[in-house]
Amino acid sequence: MTTRGRLRVLLGAAPGVGKTFAMLEEGRRLLAEGKDVVIGIVETHGRSATAAMTDGIPVVERTRVAHRGVELDEMDLGALLTRAPSVALVDELAHTNAPGSRNDKRWQDVQELLAAGIDVISTLNIQHIESLNDVVEQITGVPQRETVPDNVLRSADQIEVVDLAPQALRDRLAGGFVYPAERIDAALSNYFRLGNLTALRELALIWLADEVDQALKGYRAEHGIDSTWEARERVVVALTGGPEGETLLRRGSRIAARSAGGELIAVHVTSQDGLRAANPAVLTDQRALVEKLNGTYHQVIGEDIPTALVEFARSVNATQLVLGASRRGRFAGAFTGPGIGATVVRESGDIDVHMVNHAAAGRRFALPPLTGALTRKRRVLGLVLALVGGPALTALLTLFRSPDSITTDVLSYQLLVVAVALVGGIWPALFAAVLSGITLDFLFIEPLYTVHIHEPHHLLAIILYVIIASMVSFIVDRAARYTRAARRSAAESEMIQTIAGSVLRGDNAIQALIDRTREAFQLPGVRLMAGETVVARSGEPLPDSRHTTVRITDEAVLELHGADLAASERRLLTVVTSQLAAALEHQRLEKTAKEIEPIAASDRVRGALLSALSHDLRRPLAAAAAAVGGLRAAGPNLGRKDKQELLDTADESLTALATLVTDLLDVSRLQTGVLTIAALPTDPAEAIAPALDELHLGPTDVTLALNHDDAIAHADPVLLQRVLVNLLTNAHRHSPTGVPVHVSTSTFGDQLEIRIIDHGPGVPADKRDDIFLPFQRLGDTDNSSGLGLGLALSRGFVEAMRGVLTPEDTPGGGLTMVISLPIFSAGHDNTEERR
Repeated sequence: MTTRGRLRVLLGAAPGVGKTFAMLEEGRRLLAEGKDVVIGIVETHGRSATAAMTDGIPVVERTRVAHRGVELDEMDLGALLTRAPSVALVDELAHTNAPGSRNDKRWQDVQELLAAGIDVISTLNIQHIESLNDVVEQITGVPQRETVPDNVLRSADQIEVVDLAPQALRDRLAGGFVYPAERIDAALSNYFRLGNLTALRELALIWLADEVDQALKGYRAEHGIDSTWEARERVVVALTGGPEGETLLRRGSRIAARSAGGELIAVHVTSQDGLRAANPAVLTDQRALVEKLNGTYHQVIGEDIPTALVEFARSVNATQLVLGASRRGRFAGAFTGPGIGATVVRESGDIDVHMVNHAAAGRRFALPPLTGALTRKRRVLGLVLALVGGPALTALLTLFRSPDSITTDVLSYQLLVVAVALVGGIWPALFAAVLSGITLDFLFIEPLYTVHIHEPHHLLAIILYVIIASMVSFIVDRAARYTRAARRSAAESEMIQTIAGSVLRGDNAIQALIDRTREAFQLPGVRLMAGETVVARSGEPLPDSRHTTVRITDEAVLELHGADLAASERRLLTVVTSQLAAALEHQRLEKTAKEIEPIAASDRVRGALLSALSHDLRRPLAAAAAAVGGLRAAGPNLGRKDKQELLDTADESLTALATLVTDLLDVSRLQTGVLTIAALPTDPAEAIAPALDELHLGPTDVTLALNHDDAIAHADPVLLQRVLVNLLTNAHRHSPTGVPVHVSTSTFGDQLEIRIIDHGPGVPADKRDDIFLPFQRLGDTDNSSGLGLGLALSRGFVEAMRGVLTPEDTPGGGLTMVISLPIFSAGHDNTEERR
């Protein structure tokens, strides 16, 4: 089985840093060591120093690939595989091969060489890495068409950065060592600006550092290494959601900054049951501070916070852990045991732990939880049961007191303590235990009516009461905690179902989500903001602007006005924000679709235009060309009649062609708004008569009823005549044989109306808007119907004259086209207008 070859990539920040030179230099060194090294392909780009380095290294001749009549030089992969050297030097890994080559990309050629057991040394610029392509384009403004997939580059056995200081590279470029003289000035002013080169250099070094870091993680995972390797400082700052977080972050940032390449990582551990709540507004502010300090923010879930914190630190190979000093006082620590900090120190191993003091450290006086998971109502009931049940039980036991009843008395008081613990929890149960012990000693143990513990087992009984009360209370509290969590989960599921249903049923998904969010969390107001713009709102914001901000997308944030949400509520909020993000994305896609619609319509128009041009323009052009060709071929031998027929054909065809081209130009002018309009006082009769003459329509074809009296229109007489010609042509074409078209004029308010009425098949109501679109002929397929521009031009011309062209049904069947134009008055501006 052939052993796969090794790939070594020389990575550069920009052209000219010396990648190819370094590759050839390494090839010469290996050749001197006796290795079989050949040049697969080297691009010298006219650089004499690079070309000189190829001397003495065997070369596999290039192959020539023909493409569109041009022969291109490419690496001869077949010859290189046949030659089977130990090492192949292959320049420009991202190169695109000429069409017809064995592979589309040179990196695919390299993959074949590696599979054949041939080691390859290649070169690549940072801008050709697929994942960095868009970043480089933002920096340089130059898009890169040729890229190498990241997985191909990351699979390389060795990657080296060939580094050169930006100013040194510019000096090399200015000295003519990179590009020929005619390209130097343009290169220095554009791609090779000092800022560009500095950014590209940093990008290359960061990419390689990340690659090395990934390789280190892979090695540690492969060999099961859990201990910390301090290759570079990684400082993990533990955030509790308290006010000390800002102090911790700034201290952690300073620690990370002391070493080159130090990394700041902030983490907040959330308990699995969600009962330990942090302030979301504070965490949001601290997350923003992390970003300002060039750190990363993480949130993990764990029941045991110290263990989760240490495990996270080990997972990121942290070298330092920064925690805040406990806010609990010494008295509280005596009750609750070692805090998170002490446990982390004990479990951290070789990770250094920094305990940072802060203003709130040690100031919080805390006893064991007074409430636990029980409600206030249950605690009050437990206390009432202890106060009422104790005397009642004492009275009952007193009635039946005897020297032999002490066992029953003790068990009865113990039962009372358990009952109080079940109802009210730890504090009412402890109160009942102490009260029962004192009552038992006072009323039932000799000497009576004294509280005097002279027997050790009496003290032990009271202690056992307290222990039993504490144990039962702990179990009750734990059961109540889990019951509350289960009820909360059920409520959250029901709420999520309600929210989802509201979104699915509502017309406005975003508004529905905002409304349900305010209702679910019982807030005074909720707003979705995009910058300073309110996208959606429900309720009213608080006057003091107190709110919690949750980022939905890069542009949108959700403002929750009112009390801070508990940790359990934030889980539901996460679902809401996810749905909001999806709704915003859906809205964005809808907006994009609407923006694309005119482009699609334009494409349809363009397609119709090409279809029309393929026939309607070709037909008169072909007829004219044929007529002129006939005249030229026949010469003087052509008869006078035949010659005249050919001339008439050419004249008719050229006239039709000129009309079509004019219509196309007019449509273009209308769409771009540059049509010139000369609005003058115009009598409709002065436009109707020339239109009839132009179409050779007589009394048998058209009937007239001009009833506009002395009114005259404010219109362009030339354009109005063209509108009438178009409308009369359509009306005459669709009218039944022998049925004339009717033209009438009238006035209505400040409008002068011209009606062109036919009794043809008419146009369905749902198709009337379509007849005014360019290149629409609604089923007309005869050669005389033209490009379908007549009605589009007519409406455009009428609207340009500040009028309206409207289609109506003709009584009895047919179509009536109504031209409404403003009536001229002395107040009109008669100067030439431009649209």
